[in-house]
Amino acid sequence: MDWIAIIQILDSTMRLATPLLLACLAGLYSERAGVFDIGLEGKILAAAFFSAGAAALSGSVWIGLAAGMTASVFLSLVHGLASITFRGNQLISGVAINFLAAGLTVVIAENWFRMGGRTPSLTGDARFQRLTLPFAEQLADVPVIGPLYSVLLSGHSILVYVALLCVPLTWWVLFRTRFGLRLRAVGENPAAVDTAGVSVIWLRYAAVMIAGVLCGLAGAYLATGLAAGFVKDMSAGRGFIALAALIFAKWRPWHALGAVFLFGFLEAVANRYQSIDLGGVTVPVQFMEALPYILTVVILAGFVGRAVPPKAGGAPYVKER
Repeated sequence: MDWIAIIQILDSTMRLATPLLLACLAGLYSERAGVFDIGLEGKILAAAFFSAGAAALSGSVWIGLAAGMTASVFLSLVHGLASITFRGNQLISGVAINFLAAGLTVVIAENWFRMGGRTPSLTGDARFQRLTLPFAEQLADVPVIGPLYSVLLSGHSILVYVALLCVPLTWWVLFRTRFGLRLRAVGENPAAVDTAGVSVIWLRYAAVMIAGVLCGLAGAYLATGLAAGFVKDMSAGRGFIALAALIFAKWRPWHALGAVFLFGFLEAVANRYQSIDLGGVTVPVQFMEALPYILTVVILAGFVGRAVPPKAGGAPYVKER
């Protein structure tokens, strides 16, 4: 494998890891506040469809982004209403959102476009275009630094850079602000937060809403940045992989970045090398395509050490009288 091939794989890794990173950070906010969110998959899928659909109808990717984020936030509010206000089972609520999104996106897509549950291919202003960073062309021929900057760092859509900036922003919000301190406290000991006069309900809704915004960005990037339109079930388990990455990262933002890049790298390798010859034994393409999901199973089986979730996670809060 030559140097250029490595750079290309890493470049693909950045693009493939972006929706995973946004979804992982969404789950981080929600679960740090004590609300488990199995519905990441459904919110990504809904955001992908409505962003692609609105972009196809309007010709503007920004209208599509707004539509995708609105759909995701709406589903987050449904999840919050079921699990926070009515104190329902958070896991069942999340699973219901996944089923709802999987069915409605295909039905609405068929009703709007009559293309078998797909949207038309997006072109021009209906897609996020790649951005060229300053001096990328001038530095392209510089050994090592040139390819790293001009190929690996430059040439991505704006949502890739937004996702990367969300990592330090999330760290700062959670660990350097009063809001973040209270948010983390709600996930560990909501009664103590309530005793201090802070609304547990409001904080959990805020976390769920932030998760909705981030899932909206993930879905919009998936359909209008990484791909050129919506197809049935295009999220392809990314919400569940993001949850596995969150467990792998032990609910920490910087570790989440490393975890999703690992998943993205495996997917990039699988896409580039459909089969690998290991000493006369050919690894089939199906195994390569399954690598990210195999890693998910390994992580969930507990081979990354003990990962302790927030103590109050999954439990509705009942105010003491």
